[in-house]
Amino acid sequence: MKKSKLSEKQFWFQRISKTSLRAFHILGITGAGGGILLGVAQTEWIHYWCIAMTTGSLLMLWEIVRDWRWLIQLKGVLTLVKLGLLALFIPFAHLKPELLITVLLLSVVVSHGPAGLRHFSVIHGRRIDGRKEVKG
Repeated sequence: MKKSKLSEKQFWFQRISKTSLRAFHILGITGAGGGILLGVAQTEWIHYWCIAMTTGSLLMLWEIVRDWRWLIQLKGVLTLVKLGLLALFIPFAHLKPELLITVLLLSVVVSHGPAGLRHFSVIHGRRIDGRKEVKG
């Protein structure tokens, strides 16, 4: 089956959509992260937290729908690990700053690591490339 190529209009729509989602995600992380690291009352940063969780979920869904192999590549696995660390905010509330810093450091590896690392399949033990993605 031949893959259909995106029209220029579709490409730009997807690129701008993903870039916008990512921008709002970074805004949410910055607001919530600042509140957590500076010990600000949760009521002051909870809206940023909601923005971060919503946009992060949408970005993750985007990747899974685009190519299910994202789930077995290191970039997907580390994203799921980050979610697990965020879930630890509930039982280990006193460790929020440390957990957040760990999540942020993992985010750098996922976003800026070499393709051979990000595309490494934990199932296959080697790099597997997925479908061409629209950056954003």
